Amino acid sequence: MREAARALHAGGVIAYPTETVYGLGCDPLDPHAVERILELKQRPVEKGLILIGANLQQLLPFIEVHDQSLLNRLTQTTIRPTTWICPLRSNVPQWLHGKHHTIAVRITTSPIAQQLCQQFGSAIVSTSANPAGLKPARSMLAVRRYFGDQLDYVLNGPSDAKARPSWIVDLISDNVIRK
Repeated sequence: MREAARALHAGGVIAYPTETVYGLGCDPLDPHAVERILELKQRPVEKGLILIGANLQQLLPFIEVHDQSLLNRLTQTTIRPTTWICPLRSNVPQWLHGKHHTIAVRITTSPIAQQLCQQFGSAIVSTSANPAGLKPARSMLAVRRYFGDQLDYVLNGPSDAKARPSWIVDLISDNVIRK
């Protein structure tokens, strides 16, 4: 865990298990690390990225939500992991939100991802570990097949082979974007 956090602090890109699949992660405020993730995934910056945190406090620097009932929704446990689309703070870098005026965030329920965020001391980028158009990696072996030695660290751990990706829900409108 310390090695993974050290790699993040050094501007590295890592892979780690989330609630459902392996994710690629980096320091969200490091433009070079984010650029590397986008290149690895062959993903356009316009799409934006998801951030995960161990708790609400780690996400607050990125979101502009003042209504306590909405903040409470972000912390509620749901049947399936839920990524929330939230209004973003004006100082959030464009490379995180892309063409949107919102940002996608999730309080992770994965014990490994929680520990990683805690060890790092901040929210991290969390996007599925796969090049665009391919299935997300569900094992360390699949991550290695996709990315070889292009990653700075791979944190081993279980992922649920049957789990579906997180729901994506707009926090303000309650519209479900992905079931």
